[in-house]
Amino acid sequence: MPAHGENKDRRVADSPSETAEFHVGATLRTLRKQKGLSLERLAQASGVSMGMISQVERGIANPSMRLLTSLRRALNISMQELFGEARGEIPETGEPSFVRRRAQRPVIDLGMLHKELLTPPDRHQHLQIMILRLEPGGTSGGHALSYPAEKGGLVLSGKVTLSVDDEASELETGDSFVFDSNRPHSLRNIGDVPTEILWIIGAVQFDRYL
Repeated sequence: MPAHGENKDRRVADSPSETAEFHVGATLRTLRKQKGLSLERLAQASGVSMGMISQVERGIANPSMRLLTSLRRALNISMQELFGEARGEIPETGEPSFVRRRAQRPVIDLGMLHKELLTPPDRHQHLQIMILRLEPGGTSGGHALSYPAEKGGLVLSGKVTLSVDDEASELETGDSFVFDSNRPHSLRNIGDVPTEILWIIGAVQFDRYL
């Protein structure tokens, strides 16, 4: 995987073009240590090798969306925590708790894939909304980890191939989709320009899968 320069300082942007960005590896390392997990134990729980976890934590390897999901679920952390926001912590912005301003969106840069969190800070469980930006030729890293959830989205710009199980569809600007996240799925930018996708993850009732 291509190397990505470290940016360990989270910051809140003064304008939408300076969106907050930080080093996701450092966040993963901090959360792993807070939970008292060794690299070996996290590797066993996530199915990701110790070497890869170490490289991600040190910021010398870009994790795919699949790898990041595997680590997040093994650590049992929320999407907000992955983006560097402490559990239960609501920043004092003077805004209603249900609002996140554009300049306050945290971003994870995974090289060919950028994830921008839209969900307000106090919403840790039931609905997650992001903007995914895939560079030309970029992918989500093969089949994503399957887990009980509903996923949906809208292609805001560009073209992307969405594969779910053995089916694939080429989607263009304005096309939308919804699928069961228990089904293996992946994304690939098939165009010559970056693709932006409004990405929505909704929790589902677990008794549906009993």
